[in-house]
Amino acid sequence: MIIAGAGSGKTNTLAHRVAHLIVSGADPRRILLMTFSRRAASEMARRVERICKQVLGANSGILTDALAWSGTFHGIGARLLRIYAEQIGLNVDFTIHDREDSADLMNLVRHELGFSKTESRFPTKGTCLSIYSRVVNSEAPLAAVLKANYPWVSGWEAQLKELFAGYVEAKQAQNVLDYDDLLLYWAQMVSDPEIADDVGGRFDHILVDEYQDTNKLQSSVLMALKPGGRGLTVVGDDAQSIYSFRAATVRNILDFPNEFSPAADIITLDRNYRSTQTILAAANGVIDLARERFTKNLWTDRQSEQRPMLVTVKDEADQANYIVEQVLANREVGMTLKQQVVLFRSSSHSGPLEVELTRRNIPFVKFGGLKFLDSAHVKDMLAVLRFAQNPRDRVAGFRLLQMLPGVGPSTAGKILDTIAADPEPLVALAEIPPPPKAGPDWTAFVKVLMGLRKTETGWPAEIAQAREWYEPHLDRIHEDAETRKADLLQLEQIASGYPSRERFLTELTLDPPDATSDQAGVPLLDEDYLILSTIHSAKGQEWRSVFMLNVVDGCIPSDLGVGTTAEIEEERRLLYVGMTRAKDSLTLITPQRFFTGGQHVQGDRHVYASRTRFIPVTLLQFFEATTWPQVSASASERSARQIRLDVGARMRGMWR
Repeated sequence: MIIAGAGSGKTNTLAHRVAHLIVSGADPRRILLMTFSRRAASEMARRVERICKQVLGANSGILTDALAWSGTFHGIGARLLRIYAEQIGLNVDFTIHDREDSADLMNLVRHELGFSKTESRFPTKGTCLSIYSRVVNSEAPLAAVLKANYPWVSGWEAQLKELFAGYVEAKQAQNVLDYDDLLLYWAQMVSDPEIADDVGGRFDHILVDEYQDTNKLQSSVLMALKPGGRGLTVVGDDAQSIYSFRAATVRNILDFPNEFSPAADIITLDRNYRSTQTILAAANGVIDLARERFTKNLWTDRQSEQRPMLVTVKDEADQANYIVEQVLANREVGMTLKQQVVLFRSSSHSGPLEVELTRRNIPFVKFGGLKFLDSAHVKDMLAVLRFAQNPRDRVAGFRLLQMLPGVGPSTAGKILDTIAADPEPLVALAEIPPPPKAGPDWTAFVKVLMGLRKTETGWPAEIAQAREWYEPHLDRIHEDAETRKADLLQLEQIASGYPSRERFLTELTLDPPDATSDQAGVPLLDEDYLILSTIHSAKGQEWRSVFMLNVVDGCIPSDLGVGTTAEIEEERRLLYVGMTRAKDSLTLITPQRFFTGGQHVQGDRHVYASRTRFIPVTLLQFFEATTWPQVSASASERSARQIRLDVGARMRGMWR
């Protein structure tokens, strides 16, 4: 286990480890490398290739190209499930639902069971899916999950069990898996010792990045593949475990040495190559107060006299003004806007700042906008490919059929019910009478699906075939069709990088690109712009100058995250992660007043806030504490001279 502190070159270390194995004679086809995004896996592969080239020269490309088993947990899980599908009773043509499709299917089952018409409000589809996902990933009983995370839903436990049973049956009937199934089926598959030996025997070395972000299910998979620990390397930092809302648990990394005692070697990387010593001193001070951690105090050669700033302002409006002033001052001395970031605990915290940036005409990008695959037109295109791949996928079929003129939810449901009973659903679709108002659109619809099912044109030409069918509908459904067409061409370009439709649909669902071309407010690529980001989205990145909003109790720690000791400790780690993103300059801002909205009969409603509990008085030595705006002495003297009537003296005189 490699405990890699913030800015210690974790990615580089893992890349060198993989390259060292290859150079030392390990078969790259028998190395499994798991990261938390496909982009991270691609970056890792590029670094491995570069390192191997320095040692092996021209022949290195042959070896590094054979490093085929690198990707996300979910992506690797999907590949293995297709390989072992027959042995575990799974149809190899399964399709994978993204979160929105899964929520839609959950809603269909919820409606069929009559839970959408209960007297008191039943949890929404999104809440139901979140509960289901947490139960699966944490390997905890439903009752325990409800008590700890969803206490307001506890009264519905029996109905939720019935709903989840119905949801699982619906997925199996439609031959679809959701995100969680990719891990759940994998974990169930390797619970069989014979299959576990076979899967584990494929790999001599398994390397896992960001181990502090794994959940119980992922840990179970690893333990089954390498029960003795031989050949297993995990890299992570317990101080950066901040994803418990996704059911990740810091216990995986804290308990790792005990799982493999005494076989586990622990290596600590505590040299930081990113931040100045003064920033590290403050960050170390914050994390030193954690209740349980691997002891490591980050150090660096980067010396600086400038301590992190702890700035007190009157309210959120002053906070926004202060940040704008400082950002522009930094820009004047040569620091681009892109080299600066404003971080916050929750996406809603940046509202007043966004207004001020817009008013002052300062371009910015806020991380966490519309995802590429969440846009309606891209989902429509993918539904064509998914339904052709798996005609039992009810969510994809429902979406497609309702695109046709004259086909509503009721007609679509009847058509899907009719073809589901047939062994060849698309053949049945071609044979049923077309809906009266669909006209020639029905013929074109059936023709494109049959063509895609037979894979006559081959991949990636199939996606062009789907786009040509969809474009007339796009023009009819959306006013901004031309802008959306650019996304479809981009999707086609992305598709050309995949060997098959099946791999394309799997990988794109599991690791989608971020932006769409019609996302509002995104500047051109060659423009300079300020970054706004939640701390969660900023993990793994770095900027020259970091500003953190609302470093007060109620915001960090969030007032929703202080129920248990474990939650408070995660909030502390969140502050630490935000602080360690800074290279040269770090500013934490503490507004004293927060307006709670609306007008009260006795004036504005507001609450007072105090500095976060994670920076007690004992840590103030690591900060430069100041207030803003500062009133100069001469200004005070001027205002004193302008007093014409000393009301204070009169008040005192009333009682003498």
